[in-house]
Amino acid sequence: MDRLQFEVPVRITPAPGLPVEEIYSVEQALDFLQDWPKRRQGKIYEAAFNACFGATVDVASTEEACRAFAAFCRVSGLLAKDAMFPGKRGSGAGTYRETRA
Repeated sequence: MDRLQFEVPVRITPAPGLPVEEIYSVEQALDFLQDWPKRRQGKIYEAAFNACFGATVDVASTEEACRAFAAFCRVSGLLAKDAMFPGKRGSGAGTYRETRA
C-alpha cells in the first residue's frame, strides 16, 4: 500500500444530485482542495491543506491528513451520509465509525 493512501477512502458528495466520489489518497485530497473556491477557503480548509501537504513531505502522517480532510468535508457539507469517519484517537488502531446525518 502506498504510504500516502488513506486506510479508508473519504466519501464525498461534491454537489447535490451528483454521485458520491471517493478520495483514496493525500494526492487526490490535495487536488480536490486546490480546486476549492478561494472565497470559501477558511481556517478548516487551511488545516486540511496543510495536513495533506505536510504528509507529502513527511511533516504530518497520512492518518492526520485523512482526518483533517474528512473534517473539512464534514464541516463543508461534502461528506457523504454513508461515509466512514476515522475514530477518535485512543479508540484502537484502524477504528472507523459511520457518520451521523
